[in-house]
Amino acid sequence: MNKDNAPRTPVSVIGLGLMGQALAAAFLRAGHPTTVWNRTASKADPLVAEGARLAPSVGDAVAAGSLTVVCLTDYAAVRDLLGADGVDLDGAMLVNLTSGDSAQAREAARWAGQRGARYLDGAIMAVPPAIGTAEAMILHSGAQADFQEYESALGALGTVTYLGADHGLASLYDVAGLAMMWSVLNAWLQGTALLRTAGVDAGTFAPFARQIAAGVAEWLPGYAEQIDSGSFPAEVSALETDARAMAHLVEESEAVGVNAELPKLIKAMADRAIAAGHGKEQYPVLIEEFGKPGGE
Repeated sequence: MNKDNAPRTPVSVIGLGLMGQALAAAFLRAGHPTTVWNRTASKADPLVAEGARLAPSVGDAVAAGSLTVVCLTDYAAVRDLLGADGVDLDGAMLVNLTSGDSAQAREAARWAGQRGARYLDGAIMAVPPAIGTAEAMILHSGAQADFQEYESALGALGTVTYLGADHGLASLYDVAGLAMMWSVLNAWLQGTALLRTAGVDAGTFAPFARQIAAGVAEWLPGYAEQIDSGSFPAEVSALETDARAMAHLVEESEAVGVNAELPKLIKAMADRAIAAGHGKEQYPVLIEEFGKPGGE
């Protein structure tokens, strides 16, 4: 809450799905005068009961807040609503937390700028119940001055991070994070499926898997240095050695009747890198394969 009685930035939230409701509730808890709008107005009822104002129109919502936060189904919906008659964006500060790709984010920034608005694009790396806590990571990209002006207000949503002037960065970080998340989970599921064939349950494997994942995470800064320098000396293990271990994983999976598609994919990429002359280098050299479209 506003313990020091300092004035709080008036905020408008457009879009009251589960995430939008969580965003508006966090602003209210932090003491921000909060205006909300949603196509189905009844979704605003719990927020209105907590002190929010329900705007009769999108235009009214934009006009009511110094900061307008948008969280809709897609970027097309953002343009449809904010581009409608009666919506004046001239001078507005928009923070778009709608999920999309980097090209959509850059186009939305251009579109908003043509209408006189300032624009930050963002990505929410959290589930709705975490919004308003330090565990909620909210990424922002766009003009640094705009972020700095509203950083305090945006901090009501969680831990906010500024990534850079390129409006597409938040979306790129978002999908990069998803790639990490799904890759870790899929690797764990592959291992769990293997161990289940020997009667080991997922709960027994999970602490071991967690230790492995934490250990691998410690390698990332050193591997990042190799990628950024373009030099991949085999300080720990050569890729050709890793490829032999990959073959064991494929063979074991097939022998016990477990799906081997994932390890086969990883080995195929390693095999291409080895064929290109990188077998004596360290694992991060596979960045060259990941950087090619369609496994070329």
